[in-house]
Amino acid sequence: MEFRIMGPLEVLDGDGQDRTPTVPKHRDLLAMFLLNAGRPLKVERLRRLLWPREGGERSDSLVRGYVGQLRQLVGKDVITTVAGSYVLALGDGQLDVDRFRLLVDKGAYEEALSLWRGEVLEDVDPEGERWVETRRLREELEELRLLALERRVQADLDAGRHRELLAELRRLTRQHPTWQRFRGQYMLALYRSGRRVDALAAYAVLRDQLDGGHAIEPDSELQLLYHRMLYDDVSLHVSAGPPVLLPPDVTGFTGRGELLDAVVGGHVVVHGQAGVGKSALAVHAAWRERESFPDGILYADLRETTAPSAVLEDFLRWLGCPAQAIPASPEQRERLFRTYTANRRLLVLLDNASGEAQVRPLLTSCPTIVTSRSSLGGLTGARRLSVGVLGAGEAIDLLVSSSGRPADEAMTRLARFCGGLPIALRIAGSRLAARPEWTVDYLVGLLEDEHGRLDRLHAGDQAVRSVFAIGFDGLPEAARLTLRGLGALSAPDFADWVTEQLGGQAEALVDAGLLETHGVDVAGQVRYRLHDLTRLFAREQPVPGVLGRLSEVVLARVRASRFSLVSGDPATAVATRDIRESVEWLAAERAFLVSLVADLHAAGLDDGCWRLAHLLAPYLERHRFLDDWRAVAALALESARRSGDDRGEALILLDQGDLHLAEREWERAHERLRLALGMFLRQGRTREVNHTRRRLGRVHLGQARLEDAERALRTCLEGADNQRDAADAEHVLGVVLRRAGRLDEAAEHLRAAVEHLEELGDRHRQADTLLDLSATHLARAAKADARAAAEQARSIAVRLGDRLLDAHALLALARVNRAEGAAGRARELAGAALEVFEETGDRQGAANARAVLAQG
Repeated sequence: MEFRIMGPLEVLDGDGQDRTPTVPKHRDLLAMFLLNAGRPLKVERLRRLLWPREGGERSDSLVRGYVGQLRQLVGKDVITTVAGSYVLALGDGQLDVDRFRLLVDKGAYEEALSLWRGEVLEDVDPEGERWVETRRLREELEELRLLALERRVQADLDAGRHRELLAELRRLTRQHPTWQRFRGQYMLALYRSGRRVDALAAYAVLRDQLDGGHAIEPDSELQLLYHRMLYDDVSLHVSAGPPVLLPPDVTGFTGRGELLDAVVGGHVVVHGQAGVGKSALAVHAAWRERESFPDGILYADLRETTAPSAVLEDFLRWLGCPAQAIPASPEQRERLFRTYTANRRLLVLLDNASGEAQVRPLLTSCPTIVTSRSSLGGLTGARRLSVGVLGAGEAIDLLVSSSGRPADEAMTRLARFCGGLPIALRIAGSRLAARPEWTVDYLVGLLEDEHGRLDRLHAGDQAVRSVFAIGFDGLPEAARLTLRGLGALSAPDFADWVTEQLGGQAEALVDAGLLETHGVDVAGQVRYRLHDLTRLFAREQPVPGVLGRLSEVVLARVRASRFSLVSGDPATAVATRDIRESVEWLAAERAFLVSLVADLHAAGLDDGCWRLAHLLAPYLERHRFLDDWRAVAALALESARRSGDDRGEALILLDQGDLHLAEREWERAHERLRLALGMFLRQGRTREVNHTRRRLGRVHLGQARLEDAERALRTCLEGADNQRDAADAEHVLGVVLRRAGRLDEAAEHLRAAVEHLEELGDRHRQADTLLDLSATHLARAAKADARAAAEQARSIAVRLGDRLLDAHALLALARVNRAEGAAGRARELAGAALEVFEETGDRQGAANARAVLAQG
């Protein structure tokens, strides 16, 4: 059922049939219900409304009779009874007034105006005096009708239909002489129709009417329009609608889905390193939201127009302010710009901002997007979106869309050379599109040479190098030196202490978009990341000697951290906290230090190369970073041999022997250790000879040559001249004796090793030995002693923060619990240990944990 009151009363059923009541009292009663739709009406109120001039002499039954008859016409479910009152219950859109309001809110002005058939209930309450609701509704709907008319006319003006509007606007200005928006639209239609004099005269008529009758001036917006016509502002001749100053949308835009949804809304700073696609993201987001900003989108490239005052002048002109009305002072321009934008649905995009001072004068209540290489931390009220490089899949999508070539293995390699940097990907794609005779493999071959890669990443006037040069050229000399120094490093990221050694200009480089903040690491250090292409740019002007100076600092820092892990000086007390901090620092710097070994090797700094690799060995062994250890040891051995340093070569051979021991590669370990032993013997280095023989004892143990192992270890123990060497010999000898079934002797030697290591403060090896002691006690059926040793080892592991050591302690406790009959607890502990072993890649530990779990 559809009810219409915007004009004569009408009721239509679902088939469009007229169901309008014809009996006068039925019509009056329905009109009252429609004016009070959804509100309960008691019988006495209905009686007063139906017969307002009588004193209530009519009976309630008469009113109820009318209601019942009306129900038969419109439906019983339309007029309901609630708590002794009648209520007209309408669904969405059943009443034309409700539809009219909704359409005006949605901006569907043509459709809204089509519902208008005249004054509300013009045939039921023609004078609007019978019921106050009629008068109120007429006033409200008239305001909405004029608003809809005004906005529909504006849309026609924007579409260039000014001549067709002249007759309608002339009538509207006569009907509503003080409605100034109609007057302004009439003036604009006349002006665009070539009738400038008539347009100015229309303004004069209104001004005389207001001055004569009200002694007031036309509003400021109409005054401004008059002055623009008076000075013949050429922008008024354009009927293309509101200003949309955006550059063309980016073709083939890919990815960035989550960021796109967050770009528009409030004040947003889109920041990131050079070439990462900040402007492309902002422009694409602005075009995507174009319909949400009917009053236009303002755009300024702040790299081209750096003075905010000039940008303000340009924006004010586009918003309709005549040149003569633009104030001279920047402060007055700011205030005028805020006034112009206050009541408009505008979007502002400020591209390539270099600092907060450029942006602040241009901020208004309108949503504003700012792109910058800096995060512009001084704009305290802004949201920030960090834009990084594209992932592998998105990078290939961009190459495919920009080149028109299919995705294949060669395209994957090309994306890798571009490092996910959108500017590089677009340039590479454009080169392929412009050279159809080139294969992707051919371009990949050109880019394989690092020295010429930046030269070949150009397409027309677009070049990757120029993107970096913009930020680099504006830097102070100290910051340029820092970037050039960083170019010598191949590490994926590095901490703030590294940038301090190279000049301490990290934040200046971040603001210039040449360096990216990578977060805070486990040691509490800020880390930075340099893009591969930025690194190539930095290497074009190398800083001599930078790696040599850095290696001296690194060796000192690693030596200090390593000391906490392997100290053998009983006079030096090393706290657990010192060890934990050393482990955290080495964990944070592992990738950097491994890369630095390769950099030193490539630069021919052989002494620093092998020394750093040797210092890293205990940490890499402890945490089973075997791939890293293998890589640095190979480079270190080559550097030691290249430099002719026999001692260095022997030490690296010893490290490689330890590596093969960790890998359980007994023959390879034996070969490396025999070479090292021979060199130490020739050099007369007694202590290193004993170290090597102890490791050979471990090789014999691994090969089940227990007698050879025992003989070698007892010889080492007899020749030990310090606690460290004695502890190491006692430990391995205890393991050999346990394997031989001599459990009491084994326990005796292991306890001696624990005591030595406790005095030395070597917590890691003390825990290792306690775990072997626990296994020995368990073999002796001394369950209480086994539990005590395992729990002590776990306590040390927890204090050190060493997850791998803790996992071995958990596995030892699992075995103790199984021996004690607590199978459920044993499975729980073994499962926790297995999880850590799998995460850390300790295959032997994982196999041992699964063996415990398999016991049921």
